[in-house]
Amino acid sequence: MSTRPPLDIHRKSRPGAPTGFFAAEAAGLRWLAEAQPEGGALVVKVLAVGHDHIDLRRLVPAPPTPVAARNLGRALAVTHASGARAFGAPPDGWAGAAWIGNQPQTNDPEDSWGRYFAEQRVRPFVRRAVDVGHLDPDAARTIDAVCDRIADGVYDDDRPPARIHGDLWAGNVVHTAEGAVLIDPAAHGGHGLTDVAMLMLFGLPHLQDFLTSYAEAAALPRDWSRLVPLHQLHPLATHTASHGPSYARGLLEAALAVR
Repeated sequence: MSTRPPLDIHRKSRPGAPTGFFAAEAAGLRWLAEAQPEGGALVVKVLAVGHDHIDLRRLVPAPPTPVAARNLGRALAVTHASGARAFGAPPDGWAGAAWIGNQPQTNDPEDSWGRYFAEQRVRPFVRRAVDVGHLDPDAARTIDAVCDRIADGVYDDDRPPARIHGDLWAGNVVHTAEGAVLIDPAAHGGHGLTDVAMLMLFGLPHLQDFLTSYAEAAALPRDWSRLVPLHQLHPLATHTASHGPSYARGLLEAALAVR
C-alpha cells in the first residue's frame, strides 16, 4: 500500500524515470543553494530523492511584486558569481547524466564558453529538431554557421564560469512571501546571461525591475542586450526539438540577429 507524502512536502514523480533523473535535479538544487548564505537566490529545499521521485519543501505561492523582482536580480547575480569549475561542468559532486526538462543533454567541462555552448547546448538540439522534422535543413545550416563562430570563441569574454540555473523560465520561479524561489534547474557552469536571456524570452512578472537590478549587481556592460539573441539559441533550439516547428522561426531569427 502506497503512502502519500505529508502536506508540507511536494513530491514530483516520474514512473520509469531514467537513471539519475531526480538525483541530477537534487544535485543542481543543492549546488545552487550553496550561494544562499552569501545572498544568493532562494532555492527550494530538497528533502529526499529516489529513483522515480524527488521530495521538496512545499512552497506557498504569493503575488509577485517589483521588490521581489529586484531582489531576485541582485540575488541571482550573487549565485552566478559563486562560480563553477568550468563551462559545461555539472554541479559539484554529480557525475551522472544531465537533462533540461525531459530532454537529455551533456555536461562536459570545457575551458571555452563558446565551444561548450555551441557543441553541447545548441547543435545537439538543432540536429534533433531536423531529425524530427521541426526545423528545415536550410535553416539548420544557417544556425550551424553561427555555431561555428560561437565555437571559435568570437563571443567569449573574460567572465569566469557562472553557477547558472540553466532552465530559468518564469515557470521555474515561484513567488512566495519570502521572495522568488528557484525550482527545477538544469544547473551547470555557464554564462549568467543565459539565465537572463531565457527569462527575457519567456517572461517574468516585473521583468524590467529584475533586469535593472541584475545588470547593476552583475556589472554588465552597457551593450549587454546585444548578446541576448546569442544566449536564447539554446532554449529556442530545445523548444524547437521538443515542442514543434512553431519555435523554428524564432530560432532562425535569433541566429540571424547574432552579430
